[in-house]
Parts: sequence; structure tokens; C-alpha cells
Amino acid sequence: MSAPAQFRSHESVRDSSRTAILHLKGSREGFAEARDFTHRALDAWSLEHCVDDAVTVVTELAANAVLHGLPDPSTDQFDVRLRLTLRRAHLMCAVTDPSDSPPLCPHSGDDLLEHGRGLHIVDALSEHWGWTRRSPVGKTVWAMLPTRTAPLT
Repeated sequence: MSAPAQFRSHESVRDSSRTAILHLKGSREGFAEARDFTHRALDAWSLEHCVDDAVTVVTELAANAVLHGLPDPSTDQFDVRLRLTLRRAHLMCAVTDPSDSPPLCPHSGDDLLEHGRGLHIVDALSEHWGWTRRSPVGKTVWAMLPTRTAPLT
């Protein structure tokens, strides 16, 4: 079964099944859809061993985009996109939102806080992460996850 057949009509797959794109909704349903979408994409790419980390990273990036990147998450007039790109040795997880504000990694001494640790989690699970300004407005926050399994020692 080819990867494009596994994606729904509002989702797209490009570049010979190496890129998958989802337009996100600013809701809990949107986050669940992003997790499901990530599962299906990684299954199609035979990356089942990367699913847990990728789903966690996608959830954190999507939550940050909706919570901090949308002026009004209850409307569908703003675009938040999840893009998964399979590279030779990495999976690129990227979320684009309409905000020009850079992502913030708060420094708090309170380890019991319920919020504010998303980018710390992304940092811990990814080899690299960062962000890029978009033109004319917006930004993309991305994380690169290794796709090769670590050798057993």
C-alpha cells in the first residue's frame, strides 16, 4: 500500500511520500488528529521505532503554536501547519504558525510546574531544534529526530 492512500483528503503528501502536511485545528481534536497523523506517517515510512518521540515532539510543537501563535484559536481563519519530512537519517517535525514572536524556553526553578516545559521536552528528545521566521509573517518551529536505531552495546 502506498503512503499517499493512507492520508485523508485535507492532508497532503508530497515528494515521493517523504513529506506529509496537516493543517491543524486549534482544539483538543486538532492535537489528537496531529498525533494520529504522525502515527500514520511514521507507519507508512517504516519508522515505528520513532513514533513515541515524534508524537511527543509534534504534540508539544502544536500546542505551543495554538496556545501562543494564534491570536484567536477558536477561529479557523489562521493557518497552523504540521509538516513531517523524512530525510536520510532524520525526521523533521515542523509546525508553522502566524505569530512573529520567537518561541520561549522559560527558565524556572520549579520542576513541578504543569506548563512551560514543552520546548525543554523537545530539546531533550531531538538532536537539534530551532525556529525560522516566515515571510511576510509567522514562524516555523522545527525539531530533527534521529531515525536510525542506536546500536546495542
